[in-house]
Amino acid sequence: MKSVAIKASSQNTTFKQILFLLFIAISSNAFAQKDGYWDKERATTKEIMVPARDRVSIPTEDLPVGTTEIVYRITLLDKNQEMANSLVSVLKAIPDPTGISQGSAGAVFLMSKISGDDKCTYSIFTSNENAKKYISDGRIDNACYSQAEPVSKDAKRLSVNKSSCLKEDISTIWFGLESKNWILSQKVVIEVVPWVDVKLSRGWNQDNKNEIISLCKTSTMAQKMANSDDFCVCILNKIMKQYRYDEFQKLLAVEKTKVYKDFGNSCYKDADISKNVFNDLRTQVASLIKAQKYNEAIPKLNTIVSEGKATALDYSSLGYCYILTKQYAKALKVLLEGEKLDDTELLVKLNLAHTYLVSDDYSAAKAIYKKYQTQNVTDSLSWIAKTKLDFAAFEKAGLPTKDFEKILKLYN
Repeated sequence: MKSVAIKASSQNTTFKQILFLLFIAISSNAFAQKDGYWDKERATTKEIMVPARDRVSIPTEDLPVGTTEIVYRITLLDKNQEMANSLVSVLKAIPDPTGISQGSAGAVFLMSKISGDDKCTYSIFTSNENAKKYISDGRIDNACYSQAEPVSKDAKRLSVNKSSCLKEDISTIWFGLESKNWILSQKVVIEVVPWVDVKLSRGWNQDNKNEIISLCKTSTMAQKMANSDDFCVCILNKIMKQYRYDEFQKLLAVEKTKVYKDFGNSCYKDADISKNVFNDLRTQVASLIKAQKYNEAIPKLNTIVSEGKATALDYSSLGYCYILTKQYAKALKVLLEGEKLDDTELLVKLNLAHTYLVSDDYSAAKAIYKKYQTQNVTDSLSWIAKTKLDFAAFEKAGLPTKDFEKILKLYN
């Protein structure tokens, strides 16, 4: 009884292992199918009689957008023979194109179980013009692939990455066949099944993506940024998710403009992109202030303020620019806002003192200058040193200077 129990337990374990392996196989197959599929609806199956010693060309059906691989099979049949299995039915057992290339078994599996005694050579062309030229003169210079050795059957896989026969924008290929039977006509069956990449099937190839990115970079929002790559990629991803390429192209100009605006606003609010945008603006502002282009720095700083992203230092910089462009009332307003945001930021306090001084409110200015004169405005720049630097800039800009000396004497 004990041995029977052990045997039953062993069988039960084996059964569970088999179920587990089946689960893995099914899961693996389902996962592979997510990336693409064999498009049996747009497969090509053509049976043609090739006259003795003659050449013909046969176009495929239109290849679907997103075709990245094709598998084809050429079979020559005797007069009364019929195909045992279609290529579509054969491919059902192969979840993705890579399985075809895993050793010789894949090629054997694809081969027709039957074929006639006749043989032919064939070539593949990417244009009707080259196929027609082949029919007239038999030259294969313009073929993307040629089978020069006569065959009675053949099967191959072509991919975008490994064959010039298949490109992202190609919709048809032509098979040129030459009969090697000098007396009788030949019956030839050509089958072509495309593998469609799910993402590419939406029509967004490299050129189409670049088109959207280029348009994005000309937008007002993008031109505010030192580097708009992340912003434009964000818009592109939203458009690709919402529309197929052909659907997007059918939109009216005003509809496209609205799409750009809506997605642009959404991307502009993205935390990481927004942070980069405003950091870019701050970098631009610092360069403009250093170059004494205060009028150009003001609108960039106002953009940061209006978007609600301004720090106390942004308000300080804006106030400084307003002082140097002699807009004292505006300087006072923004500096008081900056003070509310951070009452410990001494650069705001110093610019506030400057505003009072050039606005003839000496007593208000004096109180601030005197209160903070022993401190630093940054970790390495003292309040007094910064005051002297600012007074020199103000004097150069033609601001009122009559009280500058009084303030400097306070420090002595």
